[in-house]
Amino acid sequence: MANRPALPTSEGGEVYVTSKTSDSFSFLDVLHANQFKGEFVEPQHAEQVEENFYRGAPPNWLNFYISEQAVSDGTATPFIKRDGYETLKEQIHLRRKGPGTSTIKLFHQQGCGGTTLAMQVLWDLRKTFRCAVLTGSTLDITKVAQDVVSLFTAGSHGLQNTVLLLLNDEFILEILQDRIMEEIAEQDIDIDVPVVILLNCVRSSDGIIHQKEHFYELRQKFKRKMRKSIILKKSLSAREQADFDMKKEELGRRFGDRCKQFHGFNILQSNFSQAYIRKACATFEHIKRTNKPLKTQLAAFLCLLNAYAPGSYLLESQCLDFLRHEDEDDFTLEDQMQPFSHMIITFQQDGRSEKKVCMAHNMIAQYCTELLANAGVTRSDTTRNFLNSFCRGYVPPCLLGFIKDMLTKREITVIEDPTDGIKEKKEKFSRLIQDITKRDDDKKEGKHQSLSVLKVASKKFDDNPLFPQTLARFYYIELEDYNEAEIWAKKAKQRAPWSSYVADTLGQVHKNHLKNLKVSAKPREILQLAQKGMEAFEDEERLAENEHMKGKQGDGNIKVLRALNTRGQFCYLEVCSLLYDHLIRHDELWKQVLTKTVSLDSVRKSLRDEKLFRFKELINSLRDLVEKRFEFFDNFLTYSYSVVKKEDPAYISRKTIECYKKYVGDAEPNDQLQKAFHKLKQKLAVTSPGVLSCLERCTRSDTKDIAVRWKEICQHKYSTRHALLNYILANIMLINMKETPSSSDYQSSFTEKMPLAPEMQPEFHMLALLLCWPTDGEDKLTFDLHHLIKNILQSYEQEYKSLFQSRYLRPLFFLGPGQGLNRFVHRRNLEILWTQDALKASNTNWRNDDIFRDPTVQGKLLRVKGVVRNYRLYATFGGTEIKLDVNRKDSLWKSGHVFFYLGFTISGPVAYSVHRRTEEPSERPLEAFANEKDSSQWTKQKPEVQIKDKVHTYSLQSESGNYECSESALRWVCKETVSFRYQFSSWERFMRKPVCMDYIPAGPLMDIKVTDGKLEEVRLPHWICTGENAAMSDIFRVLHVDSSGDYLEQVSEMTSSHVKLNQPDFSLRGAMILKKLGLYLKVFADVLIYMQITSGLTLHVYLVPHDLLIQQEVEKKEKSDGFRKIRKTSPIDPVQLERYFHLSTDWDTAEICPEKQQFMLERSDTNFFEVVIGNVKSDFGNLKLKLEVEHRGGKEKDTIWTCTIGTDDY
Repeated sequence: MANRPALPTSEGGEVYVTSKTSDSFSFLDVLHANQFKGEFVEPQHAEQVEENFYRGAPPNWLNFYISEQAVSDGTATPFIKRDGYETLKEQIHLRRKGPGTSTIKLFHQQGCGGTTLAMQVLWDLRKTFRCAVLTGSTLDITKVAQDVVSLFTAGSHGLQNTVLLLLNDEFILEILQDRIMEEIAEQDIDIDVPVVILLNCVRSSDGIIHQKEHFYELRQKFKRKMRKSIILKKSLSAREQADFDMKKEELGRRFGDRCKQFHGFNILQSNFSQAYIRKACATFEHIKRTNKPLKTQLAAFLCLLNAYAPGSYLLESQCLDFLRHEDEDDFTLEDQMQPFSHMIITFQQDGRSEKKVCMAHNMIAQYCTELLANAGVTRSDTTRNFLNSFCRGYVPPCLLGFIKDMLTKREITVIEDPTDGIKEKKEKFSRLIQDITKRDDDKKEGKHQSLSVLKVASKKFDDNPLFPQTLARFYYIELEDYNEAEIWAKKAKQRAPWSSYVADTLGQVHKNHLKNLKVSAKPREILQLAQKGMEAFEDEERLAENEHMKGKQGDGNIKVLRALNTRGQFCYLEVCSLLYDHLIRHDELWKQVLTKTVSLDSVRKSLRDEKLFRFKELINSLRDLVEKRFEFFDNFLTYSYSVVKKEDPAYISRKTIECYKKYVGDAEPNDQLQKAFHKLKQKLAVTSPGVLSCLERCTRSDTKDIAVRWKEICQHKYSTRHALLNYILANIMLINMKETPSSSDYQSSFTEKMPLAPEMQPEFHMLALLLCWPTDGEDKLTFDLHHLIKNILQSYEQEYKSLFQSRYLRPLFFLGPGQGLNRFVHRRNLEILWTQDALKASNTNWRNDDIFRDPTVQGKLLRVKGVVRNYRLYATFGGTEIKLDVNRKDSLWKSGHVFFYLGFTISGPVAYSVHRRTEEPSERPLEAFANEKDSSQWTKQKPEVQIKDKVHTYSLQSESGNYECSESALRWVCKETVSFRYQFSSWERFMRKPVCMDYIPAGPLMDIKVTDGKLEEVRLPHWICTGENAAMSDIFRVLHVDSSGDYLEQVSEMTSSHVKLNQPDFSLRGAMILKKLGLYLKVFADVLIYMQITSGLTLHVYLVPHDLLIQQEVEKKEKSDGFRKIRKTSPIDPVQLERYFHLSTDWDTAEICPEKQQFMLERSDTNFFEVVIGNVKSDFGNLKLKLEVEHRGGKEKDTIWTCTIGTDDY
């Protein structure tokens, strides 16, 4: 740049930074606010860069600058904006008002312009945010965080600005956010704006994109204007198609016939047409298998690379070296590659890098690869030829990476499981290996060719473990050749003797051999093979521990993201389970041996194999080793879950329990104490994590029995503190199951043993904290909480910290209202409220705090007061402050008084859902309603009503002030003269849309259009009875319908009769409320009565909500049938939805049908009571009607409304 690099400030200015500062970001490619400003770009170079992009080259910043200049010069139209562009920009701007760090994901299919869209947004926001792309390794989390904070503060302390960071790795988002906020706290930086917005650009398979698109609306429990992700697909909308068509005309004028070779652009413009792909690839249709010139071979190599390794390329120098064998040194690569040149692009991403070569589009690469295979140029031949030609000597790291992706990277696909629904599954092999195996001449030959390709790769890269590892997997999975698989697994291990993941393969070979062992195998063969598998997995465990400890360096902060590999321990249990099944199948006597009911020596003769003696040590240790590993997983999964992956697979818990139960067995010991322990083992509750998991895997009767067993052990003369600890925890579990605890003397027994020694296990210190934490309203501290928290932290660091290093600690309990043990709410009870499904697996994402938005969850918890100061949170008790850990560190970016919910993990107390006391509607006390303007402060206005084609249009005009429409109760605030009109619309067509599936209407749906002036505030009427529950604002939403789609947005404020929207943009809008299990909604409703007199009297009686459109529809229908309306008062009190209502009269001769009606909003205009009285008109006197609501169970009823119809009404 000719000028010094500049970065934008949060106030809209710019700050100049030195080149030294600009070059210091080793992990970031920073986009400056004045990028290219003052530089002269050669027109010929600019045209070449632009042409390369339209032909298919990846975008670079110069593309956007050139386009911007051409637009300003009037020589070109702007860069095409895909449909996700405006949404993505809007989401980024919304996050600028939010916490210290936030994320937005862009999911896209390969080749549909996802990277271009992300970079385009960064370019257009470069003067608003400090934009950068993460280019370095994501393993060094601390260095990435330091670079982000340095960019945030660059220039001057007072001129900070939010960083907008584009990155591809979705697994580091949450831990990177935490590390950035920790870095801010460590440097003691005061922030007034968010530090970073992470834009995560995720290339996904077609199946995953379709899955995310299909389930996106359903997954959003609380639909807000703030979206978590944007999806970009291989399809164009009508608007996009029109833009691409217009751009095509422009390119035709500017580039002439050259634009016919703009395949990157044309594929999108043709809406990814297969016909266009076929036409573009026609050159490949006449290639033959034999006598292929070098240029044909090179074209085949490029096709193969780009078809199977997204984003891959070859260096131009590599391509020219390969073609020199044909003595065409004087020609350019483009000339030498004719007639394939139009499908191949050569590009340079910046002036310092070497030129790269790739196919114009991955769809072209895939189609050409298929054409070549059909012509006899097989994928296996092409791969071997490529490896032999380009991997003779030094291989650049980038090329090695592409080859590894082609041959070893297993893709995630989407499968539909009949019981679990749609699931993601990892393929067994890379896409290329699978295609070679399946698509060559026959399957047997395909397998042979796959082996051949992998062996060539293994030989070429003789120090890389991945290729022999894949060979070993191929031998045991596809060919069931376990001897060859073992040979290759050992070769892989020799190349990386330190890697637990490589060592795992040898164990998998033995495990699968054991799994597929013939039924006729003898016990000693079974034991020998199982022993080999167990030894391999024990070795993997040792290596995994070494790897895990290397993830910590120096000060203990996370430098490298390295989760503990637990596969060795899990697969060890799988081997033990297989061993058990094989031996029991051979002889039932083995069950007693393996469960240690009898010794091997005592039954060896009965087993008829004296050579089993050499396995005595293994057999005698098996049960203890199984129990040890089961307890490891019980700790591991009860107290934590993975942050690297979305969740731990459910089968881990299921299979470890299955194995454990086999070795525990059914035989009970004679000793009473040991019998109690055995019963606890059978119920998986012999440890504290097991007791704490009762709600997830035990019935009430089982949990009662667990408490009884622990009580027995407590009363034994050899009882330990562990017994008392687990007894109290079991009683807390019973209380959470709404059962009466077995005793009440436990709490004092435990507190009498305090203070606890610091070296005691964390579970003791956690219980001490639970029992000693102040109750609701208790300001004075009875116990030294500082000391108790210090103890649990020290104990946790000694016992568990290294184990849970890269994992998220699950909350175990939350503080609720009440006294004693009744105030401790188990995590699982909240998850059931949140998912509305007691059978659903426990995979709630506690990290994001979303669960605490649910009013039913909030109702179970106690809000705790605190204060945030210097990026730390303190709970306040009178004049005492207690420092606490926080679930989301980005909630500490602003100082001030806060509320939060208090949870307890195995490391101590943690604050969840931290909010400033004036910040969130759900955190407002009942004063929310006191702030509502009295109805007298709203000036009533009568609208002008026009009826056209039976549609009512209401028009209003007002000066500055606060107004309410007399017809609909719509309220508005304006500071100037304003004119607008509205119509009512039916909810019916929206209720089946995914966005509305979890909601029901809460008020009329109104189409409001402002014709003059501006509305500052609008309050939409709702008919829900909120009582004095301000927290209900969390479940109110407003449906917003416009040309860009439908979404539900949060309300600014809720009152007892209205939901408030500040400075709204208008479209079709209406209030909705979330349907929640256990939340009984009451609605303000009207009773409508229509009558007709013929030979007798007929009445139609409706119960409908306060919705003018519904009432107008009823009126229209009844009038058309010859009925007229009788005006009577409506119920004073709200009526409950989904309850059954009964109508009765004081006339014995009256016939009423149906006997009862259920009050449902969606049927309120069609469901009515019909009352028929067959008397002649002269006999009619006063008729009394009574409407009653049925109690749950149907035995009792309450009257909600009565009226008398007199002779004047007839």
